[in-house]
Amino acid sequence: MSQMETKEFQTEIRQLLDIVINSLYTDREIFLRELVSNAADASEKLRYIQLTGQELKDQDLPLEIRITSDENAHTLTIADSGIGMTKDDLIENLGTIAHSGSKAFVQRLAEAGDNKDVNLIGQFGVGFYSAFMVADKVTLTTRSYQPEALGYRWESDGRGDYSIAEEEDLPRGTQITLHLKEDAEDFAKADTVKRIIKQYSSFVPYPVFVNDEKINTVQALWTKNKNEVSDEEYTEFYKYIANAFDEPLLKMHFSSDAPININTLLFVPSSNMEKFGFGRMDTGINLYCKKVLIQEKAKDILPEWLRFVRGVIDSEELPLNISRETMQDSALVAKLNKVVTSRFLKFLDEQAKNEPEKFKTFWSEFSIFLKEGAANDFTHRQEILKLLRFESSKTGEGELISLGDYVSRMKEGQESIYFINGPTREIIEKGPYLEVFKDKDYEVIYTYEGIDDYVFDMIREYEGKRLISADHDDLKLTDSEVKEGEQLLSEEELQAFNGWLKEILGAKVTEVRESKRLVDSPAIILSHYGTHSMQRMMQLMNRDLQDVPPGILEINPKHGLIQRLNELRKQEDSFAPLAAEQLFANAQIAAGIIVDPRSMVNRLNEILEKALN
Repeated sequence: MSQMETKEFQTEIRQLLDIVINSLYTDREIFLRELVSNAADASEKLRYIQLTGQELKDQDLPLEIRITSDENAHTLTIADSGIGMTKDDLIENLGTIAHSGSKAFVQRLAEAGDNKDVNLIGQFGVGFYSAFMVADKVTLTTRSYQPEALGYRWESDGRGDYSIAEEEDLPRGTQITLHLKEDAEDFAKADTVKRIIKQYSSFVPYPVFVNDEKINTVQALWTKNKNEVSDEEYTEFYKYIANAFDEPLLKMHFSSDAPININTLLFVPSSNMEKFGFGRMDTGINLYCKKVLIQEKAKDILPEWLRFVRGVIDSEELPLNISRETMQDSALVAKLNKVVTSRFLKFLDEQAKNEPEKFKTFWSEFSIFLKEGAANDFTHRQEILKLLRFESSKTGEGELISLGDYVSRMKEGQESIYFINGPTREIIEKGPYLEVFKDKDYEVIYTYEGIDDYVFDMIREYEGKRLISADHDDLKLTDSEVKEGEQLLSEEELQAFNGWLKEILGAKVTEVRESKRLVDSPAIILSHYGTHSMQRMMQLMNRDLQDVPPGILEINPKHGLIQRLNELRKQEDSFAPLAAEQLFANAQIAAGIIVDPRSMVNRLNEILEKALN
């Protein structure tokens, strides 16, 4: 080795080293990702030079990255066979800030104390300096790709100066040895190194060996043409990236150049783990830049309601901060979110049209997430609404239609989309709320989850048609014509009867009125919350299922039961109040809001006794 030269770090580099070591990175293990990324960049540059046909030092040396850990010596070595550096490269890249304007960045960084809001500095990458977070001395040996180039050793403790000397018999490339600090000796353990490589650098485009064991065995499939990837490879990749054991239900693989350059590979799992009580899912999208992990479980790349999606998004255009841990440009994040979300929703729409059975399986597992998006995501709402699926009064059990299907077969003169919520199809169809719709041959959408009413209340309309619940308190659909054989109470009698019912029922009702919806049933109860499902949701939120608020009782004055009850009222028969109470209870049962049916037992026994007598 020739005579060693000692040089002072440029002032700005000393400032930068202090920032990097003490406050730039949130996690010290990031240093290994940065050094492996630099090694991959050096290998990529060498590969381009190879394509030009230039004569190279060590022409047959394979492009690979080798990491050696030594627990006894407390060292970690990262070696590549890439482009290497000359003496001038060493001084320029590691001793000065090479890029014009970078000095001002560091100065502003130091003055503002905002250690996360600067761009990458230096041709070699500021990531090199992250080595000093874990090492109290760094030794670097390098030899440029040029056949006549000399080899050099660079060494520093990161405090104020560095030394450079010629080194003989070096192969092409760069080798960095970290002499680890006492509190960082864990990084000399092979298992620790392997874990970090697998987490951050599994997809660098060159083989990575740790103590001669190849670590990056899974390919970056998102960079390939989808025609070149088999189903087995997709499944293996999904299990790796999602840490899953099942097979994916759906996969979407696409690349885009505009409005942003991205490569994306997304998966839908086979099952929704949230419905099994495992708690709220974490977002499952990993963000990469040039195949290097930038952010695991990136929260802002897709909306919260797509948290069930797993996969990878990679873009070379991401404006990363100096630590490469977070993205700077919130406008670009929003653009990325919109592009990928819209493309995924388009993919689901295509699945619904081309593979309806597979989409039906998807809907049964993940419909709750799309409903969450329809209610809360105004940006993508119209795209999501096309994907919603429901049973209806004109489908068989298990047969689903879209809102578009419903609108396309609406009756002439029908102004609204009607829906009804209930626990099962059977209970819905046995209730009184569908009578007027059957009479008019209007289709009614069946919903079985509490969130459905909330979703419809938020979206309010679809293709200009208002969404109205069949049990809404302001529904007016019946004809005013009296059918043959029907009798009506006079206006005076009807008012007297309604007033009497209100007096009998007391605080249980806020109003008794003539119904504009009943055909075959004598009475119906309506909720002041708009719909009964909304009322049940409010009771759940208030944690008081026993507290049934007073409702609106609507009666059908054409019904024989109402007319006979009115006659008993006029005769002041003692049975009339008893029958009125049971009429109201029956309406509650039909609405699914009766709390304790045992309260009816004594009344029913009394009714039976009078009937038998």
